[in-house]
Amino acid sequence: MGQLETTIQSLRQLKRIGHITPSSNTALEAITSQLNVGLANRCSHHFSRLRVTAVRLDPATEDQFALDTMVAAAELLADAPLDAIVWNGTSASWLGLQRDEELCRRISERTGLPASTSTLAFLEVFRSMGATRIGLAVPYVDEVTAKICEVYGRVGVNVVSHASLRQSVNVDIGNNSLDAIRNLLRAADSPEADCIAVVCTNLPATFLVEEMERELGKPIIDSIAVTFWKGCMLAGIDPAMRNWGALMRGELTS
Repeated sequence: MGQLETTIQSLRQLKRIGHITPSSNTALEAITSQLNVGLANRCSHHFSRLRVTAVRLDPATEDQFALDTMVAAAELLADAPLDAIVWNGTSASWLGLQRDEELCRRISERTGLPASTSTLAFLEVFRSMGATRIGLAVPYVDEVTAKICEVYGRVGVNVVSHASLRQSVNVDIGNNSLDAIRNLLRAADSPEADCIAVVCTNLPATFLVEEMERELGKPIIDSIAVTFWKGCMLAGIDPAMRNWGALMRGELTS
């Protein structure tokens, strides 16, 4: 008998968290499932896909993140029904925070559910831990990286060091080796950085957070982990756990 069979009487006892997911993402669903192992008798995660294949600064790429399409994906999720919805993507980090704020407003208006996003969760954690200077680790091309620095700087989060893999095809991003990601994190660090932010939900850095925090001596806020954390919190679940870094141990937020 599995753990779920022995600890709950109905799946309805679980809190349900919906994730709007980029279609070519191969990392976040698998990692979210692993993060949830210790919470499997308390919450479950459900996914709706949105066509996203590349990340560049051009109109065609921006159209992938049209709000109407994203709200439609949220409405499909809400058929479940759910306790919370998150956009498990970081597009507002370069398109502008107002995009995610409007997205959450519209999702809640249409579904009646609390909503958040990867980018808004990042900013919440930065505020909670008092981080105003970050090292930025991303897989993106230079112009997207520069835009993220600009968007974060407008809200008082200054990127004091950064490193990128200069990739634009999302499938390639998901196929990066863990050694390549280790080197990316090292390159993104600097003595001035309060923490390192991994901004991309298709880069499987989550596996390395605990290890690299020990090596670099500072918190690493990972996109997949911070979105998982925020989704759980919206659903009324404190996801505190070991082996996934300081954020998931509950050390960075009050």
